[in-house]
Amino acid sequence: MQKTGGQLAMLLVINGLLLVAGALISGGSFLSVFNLQSMASQVPEIGLLAIGVMLAMCAGNGGIDLSGIALANLSGVLSAVIVSSVLSVSESGTAFSFLFIAGAILVGLAGGVINGLLISRLNITPILCTLGTQMAFMGLAVVVSGGKAVAVGSPALLSSIGNDMIAAVPISFLIFVLVAGAVAALLKFTPYGLWLMLMGTNPRAAVYAGFPRNRVIIATYAISGTLSGLAGIIIAARNVNVKFDYGSSYLLIAILIAVMAGVKPEGGYGRVVCVVLSAIALQLMSSLLNFGGLSNFVRDFAWGLLLLTFLAIGRYDIAGFLSPGRRTQTPSVPVPQASK
Repeated sequence: MQKTGGQLAMLLVINGLLLVAGALISGGSFLSVFNLQSMASQVPEIGLLAIGVMLAMCAGNGGIDLSGIALANLSGVLSAVIVSSVLSVSESGTAFSFLFIAGAILVGLAGGVINGLLISRLNITPILCTLGTQMAFMGLAVVVSGGKAVAVGSPALLSSIGNDMIAAVPISFLIFVLVAGAVAALLKFTPYGLWLMLMGTNPRAAVYAGFPRNRVIIATYAISGTLSGLAGIIIAARNVNVKFDYGSSYLLIAILIAVMAGVKPEGGYGRVVCVVLSAIALQLMSSLLNFGGLSNFVRDFAWGLLLLTFLAIGRYDIAGFLSPGRRTQTPSVPVPQASK
């Protein structure tokens, strides 16, 4: 519990410090309503992908989903091409929007199920499997779109999702928070959440205990794929077109968000609320770098450095180091047991 509370507190402090630093650097304009709304509207697409990465990592056995952004782009491209072939935006913007949303979610779900089946049934290492499907999804998006951007337009419903507000909060951010809350409830109050975490903690014991390993893996990657489909919808809603190579750095950032949130790479632990706070922190950092006039190349370097730093920090009990009284002493040499 100390680790859980400590990670949450650390992320709250990081977000607070970033807001203060931004206000000081910009003379207060960083905290303007317009800028806060702009930052909030940019969080959902990468935040949804990060939650998918978290779920895959929690499954253990080297679980990770590298195909998230490629599947999000494929969801948008394939859905836009199919829906545009049967209905134009000018004929019925509302019908187009609903069909596009349904198509993107179905494509994301299908891609996630494919990942889950390959990993669970064929025992392919998750990192290699999702690396392969990442290239396959991107290649399919290139073939379907002809390597060009596919126009989605600005039908009213999609435009509202990407640009409108409710109570001065971007609709896309509200959707992200609602989806994150639903995933958190799924992990906390359903057998699936218990199976996922215990399977990530000790997969051999989970198998011996009769946990439905294959079903849990398939469900995990299916949820991750669905989140990619939702990210594809928000990407399309915020732009007038979709393209196969959108968000080329999103994979690194999604992994960084999960690691910053305290998700264990070896599996068995992860909290959605920490992922949400971590995504917000990364967006605040990105905006701060933009205010400083730094290029995207410097930002990518900073993300890579941060990822390595948090991975290194995760190997040690920092809270225990700062509070020696709370540290548990682990003998370096096994203590011999008395013979019976």
